[in-house]
Amino acid sequence: MARVTRRTGLGMVAAALAAPALAQRVDWPPGPIRFIGIFPPGGGTDILSRLWCQKMMELTGEQFIVENRSGSAGNIGTEAIARSAPDGRTIGLGSVAPLAIGPTLYRRLPFDVTRDFTYISGLWQLPNLLVVHPDVPARTVPELIALVKANPGKFTYASSGSGTTVHLSGAMFAAQAGLEMVHVPYRGGAPAHVDLMAGRVHMIFDNIPQALAEAREGKVRPLAVTGAKRSPQAPEIPAMAEFLPGFEITSWGSVVAPAGLPAPMVLRIAALARQALETPELIARFEENGATPWPAGPEELAAFRTANEAAFAPVIRATGVQVD
Repeated sequence: MARVTRRTGLGMVAAALAAPALAQRVDWPPGPIRFIGIFPPGGGTDILSRLWCQKMMELTGEQFIVENRSGSAGNIGTEAIARSAPDGRTIGLGSVAPLAIGPTLYRRLPFDVTRDFTYISGLWQLPNLLVVHPDVPARTVPELIALVKANPGKFTYASSGSGTTVHLSGAMFAAQAGLEMVHVPYRGGAPAHVDLMAGRVHMIFDNIPQALAEAREGKVRPLAVTGAKRSPQAPEIPAMAEFLPGFEITSWGSVVAPAGLPAPMVLRIAALARQALETPELIARFEENGATPWPAGPEELAAFRTANEAAFAPVIRATGVQVD
C-alpha cells in the first residue's frame, strides 16, 4: 500500500476538506497506525478495509499499515485487537462474525464483546452471494435444492471459517430447505475460493465483493443474494428470500479498538471515519465491491452490535450449530 506523508496528508485535508481544526484538537501519537485485518489478504473484507485505510491516510497524513491476523472466523485477529494497548496506535476490523455471531455460536471466546473493545465507527454493510462451481448442474435455487435433496451428503459448501455469516448462510440454507450438505471451513474467503474454482468444493455463500467479481468473470455461477431483497449492484440476481421466505443474512464491518481508548480520540477517529465514508471516491469504490457505506457513530455501532447479537441468537440455535 502506498504511504502518504504527514505534510502531504494534512495539505490535502486543508485544501480539499477544510478540516485541519479537527486534526489539531486531538492528535495520534507519532508513528504508523496498525489496522488489524481479521481475515486473510485478498478477500472481500480485506479489500474494503484497505480502501478505507487508504482514504484515512489521505485525510490524516498518518501511515495506516494493514496487518492480517486471520483464523478461527476472525477470532484470532479480534483477540489481538482486544489485547493491544489503548493508545490509538492499534485499531482493527470489527466484524459480525466474532462480535455478533460468536457469543452465541462459541462455547468459549478469548474476549468479551462488551468489555474488551471500544466501538468507534461502522464501515460497511453487505449481503452474501451464493455461487456454485460451473460444473454443478443447477442454474437456479430450486434446481440446486432438488439436486442436493437427490444426493444427500454429497454436496459441500465452503466458508471463510466456522461462525462467519458465510458459514451461517449455508447452514440456514440447508436447514430451511431440508438439505444434508457438508460444511468445509477455511481460514478466510480467499483460500475457500481457490478450492471452489478448482472444483474441490461445490458452493459458497461469500461476501458479495469477491463472489460477484468471480461470477462476472465466468469463474463461478451466481444463484442468489442473502439480503432481504436484491442487491443494487446485481439486480439480475434474485434474493434467497424469493425462494425461502424469511431468509436474510447481512454482513457488516466496523472500526474497533481495545477497551479504554480515550473518549476524545474515539470521537476524532469516528469523525474522520465518517468523512472518509462520505467521500464520493470511497462511496463509489465500496459500491463497486457490492458494499454500502455505513458511517454509524460509536453509540449507534455499540447498540447495533447488541441488537444484532440478539437477532442472530435464535437463528444459530435453530440451525443446531455450535462450535467449541
